[in-house]
Amino acid sequence: MNRGDRRENIFLNDEDREHFLKTLGQACEKSHWQVHAYCLMSNHFHLVVETPEPTLVAGMKWFLGTYTQRFNARHQMRGHLFSGRYKALMVDERDHSYLRTVCDYTHLNPARAGLIAAQQSLESYPWSSYIDYLNQPMKRPVWLRTDRLLGEHGILSDDAAGRREFSRRMELRQLEGEDTNAHKKIRRGWKLGAEDFLDRLQDLLQGATRDRHEATQVRESMQIKAQRIIEEELSKEGLSREELPLLRKGAAVKIQLARKLRQSTTLTLKEVSQLLHAGNWRSLANALSKNMSK
Repeated sequence: MNRGDRRENIFLNDEDREHFLKTLGQACEKSHWQVHAYCLMSNHFHLVVETPEPTLVAGMKWFLGTYTQRFNARHQMRGHLFSGRYKALMVDERDHSYLRTVCDYTHLNPARAGLIAAQQSLESYPWSSYIDYLNQPMKRPVWLRTDRLLGEHGILSDDAAGRREFSRRMELRQLEGEDTNAHKKIRRGWKLGAEDFLDRLQDLLQGATRDRHEATQVRESMQIKAQRIIEEELSKEGLSREELPLLRKGAAVKIQLARKLRQSTTLTLKEVSQLLHAGNWRSLANALSKNMSK
């Protein structure tokens, strides 16, 4: 989660919220995130994100920075939008009841904050993934994964009956109130899991330290991912990696590669320009802009 700088609003209107979700979708595409739940408030947001690849830091840097730039451009503002680094709560994946706990906490946030009246249903708040869970699958964002949470609620079929049961369970949770102990752990802690969760985390860290080669094998950094994309795309064009520096800086294949890298990674234009031997990154930005307008 993250808050606005000095607790000021990070959304001034619904257009901002729509742009936030669009930017989130782009971050998911770049970083291969799986979003299980989200809730947008006025001056902060909550996300429940699973990271199959170690891209949380790079992805959040791109996501928050890009949303800030777009927000400032729309409202003709400058400076920081968020209060600083996001807060990240590590969730134990071995027992998926902890995933249900944080997702339910996220979906119940509007009721907890008093943004909907006690007699109103949770689905009356439009800026949360709860309403997406009640929609048919084809009407949901492609980056939202719902099967894990529905399964934790004992709902095995994502059909009309299953969605009604999920709604019934959540509305009951709203009426009953929240588990204050779990609430405190989420708000004040840095991890949520079983008693041995910390021990398992320490074992993982120690194992990575003992065997750095193995850790490297299972990690694909954005730079490595970019190199793979470049080689794959060049191969389609019948070109080798060694030929890339020999092509002119504004070659069409470099512009196509730059667009692919910007869509699929969190690399900056400067980093992309260096990888592609495309000259000054500002020239590359202009080329991309002109190409988009054709």
